[in-house]
Amino acid sequence: MELTKAHRKSFLYFICAVSAMGGLLFGYDWVVIGGAKPFYELFFSISDNPLLQGVAMSTALIGCLIGAMIAGALADRFGRKPLLTTAAILFTVSAIGTGAFGNFTLFNLARFVGGIGIGVASALSPMYIAEVSPAEIRGRMVSLNQMTIVLGILAAQIVNMLLARDTSIVESQTWNVAWGWRWMFWAETLPAALFLIMSFFIPESPVFLQLKSKSLQADKSKGGKEAGLKELFSHKYSKVLLLGLVIAVFQQWCGTNVIFNYAEEIFVGAGFDVDAMFINIVITGIANLVFTIVALFTIEKWGRRKLMLLGASGLGLIYLTLGTCYFFEVKGLMMVVLVVAAISVYAMTLGPVTWTLLAEIFPSRVRGIAMGTCTFALWVGCCTLTFSFPSMNAALGSSGTFWIYSGICLCAFLFLFRHCPETKGKKLEN
Repeated sequence: MELTKAHRKSFLYFICAVSAMGGLLFGYDWVVIGGAKPFYELFFSISDNPLLQGVAMSTALIGCLIGAMIAGALADRFGRKPLLTTAAILFTVSAIGTGAFGNFTLFNLARFVGGIGIGVASALSPMYIAEVSPAEIRGRMVSLNQMTIVLGILAAQIVNMLLARDTSIVESQTWNVAWGWRWMFWAETLPAALFLIMSFFIPESPVFLQLKSKSLQADKSKGGKEAGLKELFSHKYSKVLLLGLVIAVFQQWCGTNVIFNYAEEIFVGAGFDVDAMFINIVITGIANLVFTIVALFTIEKWGRRKLMLLGASGLGLIYLTLGTCYFFEVKGLMMVVLVVAAISVYAMTLGPVTWTLLAEIFPSRVRGIAMGTCTFALWVGCCTLTFSFPSMNAALGSSGTFWIYSGICLCAFLFLFRHCPETKGKKLEN
């Protein structure tokens, strides 16, 4: 029996929502460790060991790099759906294991497994959604993935705040060290298991099926083997690959994600105590969600190019102002307003539009390997941003650091103004 138009639309929303659950777990897994950090460091007795602290914070990022690196090639060989199911399994295993293990090595192994899941999901979810969605709503549907990332981030922030009992009370501190950090990770198990179950009810991407069809197999026999890195890095795709890599790395190097990773340092440096800091962190999460929703309604109206240019220029001006405020030691509400403004601009522009563009600009033949390559570059950008911020902040101060981010945004604006195309409403092959 043929589905009606309403049923086809409902089914499309369903399969896109299931795929976007990878983004939800990506966001939660990425942020939850920040709230658990003070407590698992005491549990594992690494509070005075910067090296082991760095290991605990970076194992998931290393997993992200590996997951993103292998995702594209495996998706082109085995399909998009099996990789999404694999990511769901990795998230579930990591959520259970990270909270359960009392051994530091096994704790990091579980974080590494979750990182691989993040890398796979970050490459596959937006690509799958782009390939199943019609051109007229593709941008909005891919932006759904960014919205679930934001929901995951906000959920982790709220869970951390609710589970972290008042550390000024000895009994509460003992509970936090013994159990609080474990439940922060275990809370991810339910959505991870739901993602795993629902992944069996979505179809394979029609683009992948088309690529594997008999008719295209005949064309392939004339054209050679499946597309790989050698073909992707050939002169034929050099311009579009450069664009994809710049977009991916800029989403991280624009600097907004340091606000999530180093919120404590930023807000304490702006004159807030610990209680006010936690409240401000949740406020940034709410702003992130609200303006990601705004992006769902603007990406098809304003287009990808306008939003990318708005994001680069808007963040450049905000960071210039933020750095100046740090230079003159401005404290209080003004700093919160600027930080929330930066997150709002990012959430409406670079956050969702980056994933949409990466899923749209590459032809089907190389889309899988290209998405994997660009997502790998994005995570390299994330790693370098995360590791460079403390050193930059120590050497240049918060003012100099945000001025550098402002300069990066200006350079990116000039590049995007010249090279970024408008893909709104176009079919993927166009």
